[in-house]
Amino acid sequence: MTTFRRRLRWLFPALLVLAWFALSGLGGPTFGKLSSVSSSDQATFLPASAESTEVRAWQEKFTASTAIPALVVVEKDGTLSRDDLAALAPLGAKLASVAGVAPPAAGAPSSVVGPIPSKDSRAAEFIVPVADADQVRAVVSGLREAAGTVPAGLRAYVTGPAGLTADLVSAFGGIDGILLLVAVGAVFVILALVYRSVVLPFVVLFSAIAALCGAILAIYWFAKAGWITLNGQSQGILSILVIGAATDYALLLVARYREALHAVESRWDAMRRAWRAAFEPILASGATVILALLCLLFSDLNSNRSLGPIAAMGIAFSLLSSLTFLPALLVLCGRSAFWPLRPAYDAGPAARRHAAPSARAGAAAVPVGLEDVRGLWRRVGGLIARRPRTTWIVALVLLGLGAAGLPQLKANGVEQTQLVLTATDSVAGQQALARHFDAGTGSPVVVVASEDRAADVLKKVQDTPGISSASVYAGATAPGAPGTAASAAVVRDGRVLVNAVLASQPDSADAERTVTDLRSSLDAVDPQALVGGVTAIALDTNLTAQADLRRIIPLVLGVILLVLILLLRSIVAPLILIGSVVLSYAAALGVSALVFNHVFGFPGADAAVPLFGFVFLVALGVDYNIFLMTRVREESLAHGTRPGILRGLSLTGGVITSAGVVLAATFAALGVIPILFLVQIAFIVAFGVLLDTVVVRSLLVPAVAYDVGRAIWWPSRPARTPASPDGPASPAPPSETSGTSGTRGHVPASWGQV
Repeated sequence: MTTFRRRLRWLFPALLVLAWFALSGLGGPTFGKLSSVSSSDQATFLPASAESTEVRAWQEKFTASTAIPALVVVEKDGTLSRDDLAALAPLGAKLASVAGVAPPAAGAPSSVVGPIPSKDSRAAEFIVPVADADQVRAVVSGLREAAGTVPAGLRAYVTGPAGLTADLVSAFGGIDGILLLVAVGAVFVILALVYRSVVLPFVVLFSAIAALCGAILAIYWFAKAGWITLNGQSQGILSILVIGAATDYALLLVARYREALHAVESRWDAMRRAWRAAFEPILASGATVILALLCLLFSDLNSNRSLGPIAAMGIAFSLLSSLTFLPALLVLCGRSAFWPLRPAYDAGPAARRHAAPSARAGAAAVPVGLEDVRGLWRRVGGLIARRPRTTWIVALVLLGLGAAGLPQLKANGVEQTQLVLTATDSVAGQQALARHFDAGTGSPVVVVASEDRAADVLKKVQDTPGISSASVYAGATAPGAPGTAASAAVVRDGRVLVNAVLASQPDSADAERTVTDLRSSLDAVDPQALVGGVTAIALDTNLTAQADLRRIIPLVLGVILLVLILLLRSIVAPLILIGSVVLSYAAALGVSALVFNHVFGFPGADAAVPLFGFVFLVALGVDYNIFLMTRVREESLAHGTRPGILRGLSLTGGVITSAGVVLAATFAALGVIPILFLVQIAFIVAFGVLLDTVVVRSLLVPAVAYDVGRAIWWPSRPARTPASPDGPASPAPPSETSGTSGTRGHVPASWGQV
């Protein structure tokens, strides 16, 4: 080899490493800037075509203000005296002076309404308009500081839509640091235990963090340009998704590289062989996840639709890092990457591994394809070889039992006061509000009606059970404070607004039933009437999420099926794999429902939880299908279908198990954020991935494939070596000799046909 070629071998990976370090240096500091382009505005979650969204657009025609109301509730154990109310009067001025509170309307002395005493004279409230939804956390913090100055004997809470939103945003505060720290720490510990190496965990995590830095940099500029909408939910999922996916892809390449280092002496040749063997399954896995995530663009929920491209960009950088940065790091480290257990080059065993199964000593003692395997995967392979049908039937029954809990999943949405799992001031305030005022104060139902039908619509709204009061909008002094009926109604484009106060909590099931009844009854009075407001938004969001589930699941399954057909050159195998994925998802969701209801005691689940669980479980779970079946096809080309299935299982079993544990641990890290939605997604995906790894990919899929035999590749007929005729494996039981699981093998010359 010439000196130039030797230098080039070192120069190219070194330049790749430097390029990724530079990208990480730019993207790392951007991590702390994501909150500046992340929005907590309700519009980022609204269903795009829902009635409540249309009402929101009409509201903007009536008032230029986009303020959201904060409710300051002051409560006393006894009756509020005149002196108490007089002492509260200066509080209104203090609240109005907080930075971020909307200025007063023209001619109004203040934008803050109150103090408004309750009917039982034991509480008073102030309605405070918060001007900017993106600054709600800071404004509410200022309001709470001002409310803390109430006289002794009184208790003040800041609640309402602004207070609840601020506490929700605060709960997301751990995303920037704690979440990433927990996820990376868990991955490091697992990698150290699996590989018993000091260096390799750092190499793999460097590649994963570099992918995250690159994704964050791209997403930051996309969000800043207004091309995508970022919120706290997408931000948290992005970190977990990138770290988990990048680590999964890294494990496959690392396993191939370690195999190759046993078979060839040169680190460069070993990486060339490993990269060529791992490229197709890694690319197919990444492309499948990206396409599945992009199916979220068909969602009618803005939050889902924005997550699709954000998560897809994260996976794209995971893919790019795993195929460029990681190989460069590994080849520069060579065998030292596995220190202290460096894989040694051994031509003798390699030659024996390359021999046909029937020519190896003791081939008749174990099922064909497991001659080189020891330990756990020899026993699993032996079980499948001896009783394939029994194995997959038992696995099927286990999954079916898990899926039986599916009807118990209460994914109809939860009250906003139950979204945060820790005690908050806003929830305590809502409880105080419900004790002393009409529960819907500050979050009115908004009806857009035709001007000529306004009186009839107002009467119908007032007569609707669940509505405590209603009036036509005549220029409110603060959001949520309806104008008086005696004032002249504000008219825009032949429409008026009717504001109605609910008798029940605005985020309760009773309130949603009231909105549903209103929509139904108003059709007869004014067919053009639209019903919106906070409660209607929650209702429409839940209904849209359920509709998205029916729309997006078939799209995702279709995309994955097409990729598997192209990858495996088969129809039967992809159909089996898709069936296993769906059953695994149903079992994971069924068991999760039982745990949520009877262990954690959750009040229910967000309507989007089943959809997110499906997209993540199916899109990421198919990675293991691809890792397994591409190796099975490769081994089948060399040894025949049934021996190839056993060899593919044994050679990928350790990799898939490690990848599953890593992915489960990274998603479980979402549980450190005290948001009900994220905790439920964390459990569903973590448990589902482990179920997929232990039962589906280790038992169900290989057992079904073994039982079906060569027909699994229909309509293609993969060529196989004459020395290994396709057919049943030897019925002889496997040896129970313990030992290290076989992870070494060769890459057949026919790998390019796979």
